[in-house]
Amino acid sequence: MDFVSGLPTSPKKKDASWVIVDWLTKSEHFIPVRMDYSLDRLAELYVSKIVRLHGVPVSVISERDPLFTSQFWNKLQEALGTQLHFSTAFHPQTDSQSEQVIQILDDRLRCCVLEFEGNWEKYLPLIEFAYNNSYQSSIKMAPYEALYGRKCRTPLYWTDLSEKKILGVDLIREIEKKVNVIRDSLKATSDQQKSYADLKQKEIEFQFGDKVFLKVSPWKKVLRFGRKRKLSLRFIGPYEIIEKIGLVAYRLALPPELEKNHYVFYVSMLRRYRLDPSHIISPTEVEIQFDMIYNEEPIKILARETK
Repeated sequence: MDFVSGLPTSPKKKDASWVIVDWLTKSEHFIPVRMDYSLDRLAELYVSKIVRLHGVPVSVISERDPLFTSQFWNKLQEALGTQLHFSTAFHPQTDSQSEQVIQILDDRLRCCVLEFEGNWEKYLPLIEFAYNNSYQSSIKMAPYEALYGRKCRTPLYWTDLSEKKILGVDLIREIEKKVNVIRDSLKATSDQQKSYADLKQKEIEFQFGDKVFLKVSPWKKVLRFGRKRKLSLRFIGPYEIIEKIGLVAYRLALPPELEKNHYVFYVSMLRRYRLDPSHIISPTEVEIQFDMIYNEEPIKILARETK
């Protein structure tokens, strides 16, 4: 699950869409919401729109949004028996499905905003219907067919699909066959994506007590570790590894000035450090004044030329 925010305000005062995708069948739900909704309101929508139709999910994958990492949401999912998994920027395989759906939703909402003068909420159910009845190459069928075991009966297929075709088959066996086809197709797609990722992947492993440099990514419009873009260092540290999390993540002993940052990092963000006192890179702040001017302190003259 994820949120698509920044949408124009609809007549019913909604400005975002809550996107929820099923991993197996690729079926999805678009729920219009407001970004200032309380967690109680979101929990009510979750029960009425998702649990009512599909039951309680085994697990939920989402970003580390404050709404999803709050104590209330954790307690609610724990009471329902649902495990929470959070994605990171360096694990796109965890939530790539919702990101792909969001890209499709953005394109279709853009058409609705242009064609229907911003009243996207009215046509959101039609977008959801169209998506759930679109052929998906990863599962070799439409999400509706994967979810219910039969093709959707719409005005477009009244001449091709009769009630006899729907009721004259053993739905249980048909669903089992479709689930097996879906699993085989998903495994083939997953193996293909894994083969692409393995070409660029290096096996790097650190031990408890090793010291590493931490990569600071200069992402656009993202302020991390007190800097942004070209003013930021590429690596800071070194910091000591205090725990290994899973197979490819490590917990670092960060200094007090970085306590607001999450202390678990993916292995690609770390570089091995070999002890040398001259290599210490301190994460000092760049002080920006209110008029967006900062003081430059020259260290030495590098060259002189007369023209």
